[in-house]
Amino acid sequence: MVQRSDDPDETTEIAMPADRLALVEEFGLAWTAGGAPRMEGRVLGYLLLSEAPHVSAGHLAKELRASAGSVSTTARRLEEAGFIHRHAIPGDRRHHYRMEEDVWGSFLAGERKYLFRSARFAEDALDLVGPGDSPTNRRLRNMRDYFEWIAGYHRQMLAEWADVKAKRDAGAERSS
Repeated sequence: MVQRSDDPDETTEIAMPADRLALVEEFGLAWTAGGAPRMEGRVLGYLLLSEAPHVSAGHLAKELRASAGSVSTTARRLEEAGFIHRHAIPGDRRHHYRMEEDVWGSFLAGERKYLFRSARFAEDALDLVGPGDSPTNRRLRNMRDYFEWIAGYHRQMLAEWADVKAKRDAGAERSS
């Protein structure tokens, strides 16, 4: 958690409450169910549950009782995947990270890049292998077609997610 002054980039880091830290650990364990490292889940869980606009890598290491190297490596992977973003503070050389409010919708949008790259790889490989009906050709055609098919569903899912959020937010405004 971060205590703020009038300057939005000036922060004093304070400890996250124990009940939230317990949830961070639960999130870390749940994250491993998808085959990802627990540390990724712990960093995501911390940023998800933090009221701070951003948290330094050093503070993450302290709060999670993890090495600076582990936090750095994990943060880099999560940043590349689009789950977290680096936040710069003028005059502060430390790395600070934040999570967007709709990280899950952003992830879905970012995943489409992977799908298109994979379909393109399969198409390029098919061009290299040449025409035919060999097991390699069938595998590559299935790969290309699968990723193109999934990418089509991503467009639909993103549109539906936007509708779900709009309906939820309209309902929240009426109940306020």
